[in-house]
Amino acid sequence: MSLRRKEIVAWSLYDFANSAFTTLVVTFIFSNYFTNVVASDATRGTILWSRAVNASAVIVALLMPFLGAVADYSGRKKLFLGVCTAICSSATIFLFFARPGTEVSALIFFVIANIGYEASYVFYNAFLPEISTKETIGRVSGFGQGLGYIGGLLCLLIALGMVSGWISSEDHFAIRATNILVAAWFVLFSIPTFLFLEERRPEGRHSILQATRAAFGRLADTGRQFRRYREAAKLLVARMIYNDGLVTVFSFASIFAGAVFGMGTGELIKMGLVLNVVSGIGSWALGPLNDRIGGKKTITITLIALIVATLLGASAKTVGTFWVAAIILGLMIGPNQAASRGLLGVFVPAKKHGEFFGFFAFSGRLASVLGPFAYGTVLQITHSQRWAMASIGVFFVAGLALLAPIDEKKGIELGADAEPDSVSDVHAS
Repeated sequence: MSLRRKEIVAWSLYDFANSAFTTLVVTFIFSNYFTNVVASDATRGTILWSRAVNASAVIVALLMPFLGAVADYSGRKKLFLGVCTAICSSATIFLFFARPGTEVSALIFFVIANIGYEASYVFYNAFLPEISTKETIGRVSGFGQGLGYIGGLLCLLIALGMVSGWISSEDHFAIRATNILVAAWFVLFSIPTFLFLEERRPEGRHSILQATRAAFGRLADTGRQFRRYREAAKLLVARMIYNDGLVTVFSFASIFAGAVFGMGTGELIKMGLVLNVVSGIGSWALGPLNDRIGGKKTITITLIALIVATLLGASAKTVGTFWVAAIILGLMIGPNQAASRGLLGVFVPAKKHGEFFGFFAFSGRLASVLGPFAYGTVLQITHSQRWAMASIGVFFVAGLALLAPIDEKKGIELGADAEPDSVSDVHAS
């Protein structure tokens, strides 16, 4: 296997590993368990969950641009990736102890775990342009996204067996034990990433302390360069809004399904299995499409579909209609994320990837405070999960409007900046 192919597989396996957290903890199992079992009532649980997602989003938004600059300057992206992995997996283990009446401690450990998970993407995404070319970045990004959904699918299959009688269900033991599964899965399958993904050596590699001092200056410089990389800046703003909708869908999908259609843990896991299959199909099918028609058009297609699916799901009167909406969402979420990070990767020069992907995380997390907050607030005012879900559509519409003025060709030209086009042009450490 060539160096590049080995690195692509190693990089993609991190998506395979960390998808267990967002699939089981954030989306399908723990979120529903918290709102319906740990919290005193479902409405209170949903509101508390929205505030916990808000808290982690704020912290990540504030830290990530700075940490991205530090990682670039010190040449230690992999080290920071490892720290984030350890934080997320360790905190997830403590979610096993969440029982009725432990709302505060459960939310604290969830916030810590979610910060580690979200922070890891800054360093993970910054490797993407280093292991691909401008011609293949869409396919590589889509491959990683698709492999991530397969990871979530397989982990959900094991979780389904756990809650279906493999182990005791007394005191919700089986459901709580899925958190141990997530932590073990994350650590085990991320090992190849740390073994085989090479760290590129920047010019004048510095210590962490030196990098920390220099990071403030580099971040200020990045902010000033938004005038030069205007298309990247426009993308960050647009993505800041539409990603808010995606984060809210991830965080409240199972809560909505449980509250409106009475789905239990087993049914939610089965839905998760189906959605991970279609999400993987969507990522792999639209990855090549992204390389053919461009990232902007791919994102536009996905946003239109997400608007339709969100409104359809919010107004669904039958479980069948809700399933149709969920499948459309599943098909489009992966390609949207893959195309977004791929487009940013070609909009900025390689030496700025860590910083701009730090702002990529910043833009997503800064606005993701609004989506969950809006969901919880609309629910609190209307006492309707349907109205709360419908509010997500506003973020997709606004994101689509902000995406329209982006000049993709101009952005790629500005991002070229005489940087190496492939991994073979860069010295690996």
